[in-house]
Amino acid sequence: MARPPSMQDPLPLPLTGATVVVTRPSSSAAALKRRVVALGGAALALPGVGVRCSDDAVAARAALREARCADVAIFVSPNAVRHAFALLPALRFARATRVCAVGRATARALTRRGVRDVLRPDAREDSEGLLALPQLARLGRRRVALIGAAGGRDLLPTTLRARGAILQSIHVYQRTAPRWSRRHFAALASAATPLLVLLSSAEIIANLARGLPEELFARLAAGECVVSSLRLAQSARAAGFARVHVAASAGTDDLLAAAQSALAQHRL
Repeated sequence: MARPPSMQDPLPLPLTGATVVVTRPSSSAAALKRRVVALGGAALALPGVGVRCSDDAVAARAALREARCADVAIFVSPNAVRHAFALLPALRFARATRVCAVGRATARALTRRGVRDVLRPDAREDSEGLLALPQLARLGRRRVALIGAAGGRDLLPTTLRARGAILQSIHVYQRTAPRWSRRHFAALASAATPLLVLLSSAEIIANLARGLPEELFARLAAGECVVSSLRLAQSARAAGFARVHVAASAGTDDLLAAAQSALAQHRL
């Protein structure tokens, strides 16, 4: 005799049984790991890049003071927000300054620090999405402060200058090679399958391919790979990832939605 609906076993959570490899820097991975666990998955932290404060704090602090009266101030990541306000806790922008964030997580980080009316893209949380905003279409002779780290993609600074901006790049932190321990390697070697790895930058892909022991990278690459753009899909395939799934953006919601879809396909 069938049990009544109220007594039926609950449906499993969408990531139940999967190990989700989180490659964000340790300083910004906690919220994503909590979401993975809430969806039933096991979160495995394997930071694909390290983050530390700027080598020249005096110069970065002076540049931030100057940026307070810029026409536009762009924060490229939550780490940019965290390190900028660590350098200058009393950082406040002029009323006329348009403060922009690449995505929702960066905008939330700014809001928590008292910055109001942050402009961010809705549909696509990356450089392309930000550059598609009409408010950044024409920047002739406007002072734009780009707050982040050295290196990475050149799309934002190149396009902003091409649109006429007087650009000031402010490096409030720096990316470094990840520092892994035997604990990281042991966790990856013994992780339950299926494995899903979340990737949001070409630098992370390169660091994993170059730095992991060959057998561990092969194990990772044999699983399901979720990337945040078509551009990164090409990088992931070139590095050896066989099953690549493209998320709508690097935002947490979009990465996890793609991870759930990838897992569902894996189980067919």
